[in-house]
Amino acid sequence: MTTTPHAPLLSPGDPAPVTVLRGDGASPFLLIADHAGNAVPAALGRLGLPQSELERHIGWDIGIAGTTARLSERLDACAIMQAYSRLVIDCNRPLASPGSIAERSDGTEVPGNLGLDARQRRQRVDEIFSPYHARIAAELDRRAAAGRPTILVAMHSFTPSLAGRDRPWHAGVLYQRDARFAHALLEALRGEGDLVVGDNEPYRVSDATDYAIPVHAERRGLAHVELEIRQDLIADAAGQQAWAERLARLFTALQPRFAGA
Repeated sequence: MTTTPHAPLLSPGDPAPVTVLRGDGASPFLLIADHAGNAVPAALGRLGLPQSELERHIGWDIGIAGTTARLSERLDACAIMQAYSRLVIDCNRPLASPGSIAERSDGTEVPGNLGLDARQRRQRVDEIFSPYHARIAAELDRRAAAGRPTILVAMHSFTPSLAGRDRPWHAGVLYQRDARFAHALLEALRGEGDLVVGDNEPYRVSDATDYAIPVHAERRGLAHVELEIRQDLIADAAGQQAWAERLARLFTALQPRFAGA
């Protein structure tokens, strides 16, 4: 489950860490998905876990890759998605956070994350975390240079039940210092009439627990939101399509307020 001292972590047979959809999309919305995939580099041997654990919510954000891809198509929006399991390295955690490379998640011990040395941790940063965030930064730099407005949407999903407690929300809007777009989206989602929507629930953004929004959105002063959708609602293609259509309609209606017509 560990690599040789000087071998790269990713081999030619492993997927690239970053997937970009509609890189030339015309929409001001930029979609990112930190937990879209649940791949594990071959060198890490599934982290010592059965595949069933990687398919759980601890391994990725179930349904978010398909939802993001469909939303990207509906909006003609660029989407940047990360391919590897959050158990390999969590691309929405500060590197100093204990959750960056979790040794245990929702009751499951992760053998391949135990006793890592600095070199092993650095490999995951250099070959997975850094290329993903560099690609987001490059896209934002390109848009800024072209004078293009951007609304950053971090796409996530959450498990319907955690620690024995059911979660009543269909979706949640998360934010920290800047609630402009989040509050507008919250109002729009609640206005649908058929949704229970959390306001900074079931999570909230913070510098201690989040990376993407503080670094890519807040530091640049971009309108943004971290959007959470309950996983059972987007577990299949029909649910993903329904949510993509709903979000595309609401985002399009909100766009003139935050990025012009």
